[in-house]
Amino acid sequence: MSERQPLLVIAAGGTGGHMFPAQSLAEVMLRRGWRVKLSTDTRGTRYTGGFPHSVEISQVSSATFARGGLLAKALVPFRILGGVIGAAFGMMRDIPDVVVGFGGYPTIPALGAAWLLRRPRMIHEQNGILGRVNKIFAKRVDRVACGTWPTDLPEGVAGVHVGNPVRASVLERAGAGYIPPGDYPMSVLVIGGSQGARILSDMIPAAIAALPEGLRRNVRVAHQARDEDGQRVAQFYAEAGIDAEVEPFFRDVPRRMSEAQLVISRAGASSIADISVIGRPSILIPYAAAAGDHQAANAKGLTKAGGAIVIPERKLAVEVVSEQIASVLTNPQGAAQMAQAALGQGLPDAPVHLADMVEDLAGGRET
Repeated sequence: MSERQPLLVIAAGGTGGHMFPAQSLAEVMLRRGWRVKLSTDTRGTRYTGGFPHSVEISQVSSATFARGGLLAKALVPFRILGGVIGAAFGMMRDIPDVVVGFGGYPTIPALGAAWLLRRPRMIHEQNGILGRVNKIFAKRVDRVACGTWPTDLPEGVAGVHVGNPVRASVLERAGAGYIPPGDYPMSVLVIGGSQGARILSDMIPAAIAALPEGLRRNVRVAHQARDEDGQRVAQFYAEAGIDAEVEPFFRDVPRRMSEAQLVISRAGASSIADISVIGRPSILIPYAAAAGDHQAANAKGLTKAGGAIVIPERKLAVEVVSEQIASVLTNPQGAAQMAQAALGQGLPDAPVHLADMVEDLAGGRET
């Protein structure tokens, strides 16, 4: 009779910031001989294309108070309770050895069920400030793994700094050789994350168009824009004579990032982890509406190390952005130093450390 494979249930919300680290852990645990189930919502399924095929994916009933009218908000507790009960029945049929939550409302059913059934459980917080759901569970789990350090934790809760796990496709490009800017075609990658990307679509095309002609003619842009912004952004680039690809989602971001001379991005924890592990100069524009201004906190390490330039939203203007783009693309030595500084902040072993925590917790059977 074959030995039972241990089971990991991963719960993650519907943004890349939650789903990419979840994918990274799934990849490592599968290689270690575990079965992996992913619990997410409809939004989260958009990010499951990169998950290994052997991961069992289930959509859960959850809800958020952040969207919908009064009736929808009134039904939220009932929908969440229904999700927790459904997840608990599922866990009684197929008992998980460990449950790991990565944040977002869709993690509530799995973590709530794991708490009710006293299964070993932990959370991973990507940002320096706990998200709403992770804050709820921080005192109700056995371990708290932290991606950004230091992390602001509730009193009495000890965190373990593991870093933000990056996907295998990013690790394949870790420390890829950097080609400094020069008088030849240069790639600029613009990634906005799943929230708050519109301001980048409003600002970056005009900033690139404002570059001096000698510099602008060498720039090739890959710009990730929301569906509703894509056409106008592509049209602007075309009318300005700028070679640009505009898509709502690039499935090959690691390749594009490794080939880029400059990355312009929000300061989401996963984006910063990718930039650091691959090692690229970046201009970061933290999302001002992020809870607790956590994106500004995320950017501090990379900026302090000299790997990134931060432009707060309140100082965002076409001339300012254009000037900073030019400062990187006209300074090969400085750009190469930024790439090296970014690489020094990377934690490529984060997926392994997080997987070790899972296995330690499974062995310890803490509740």
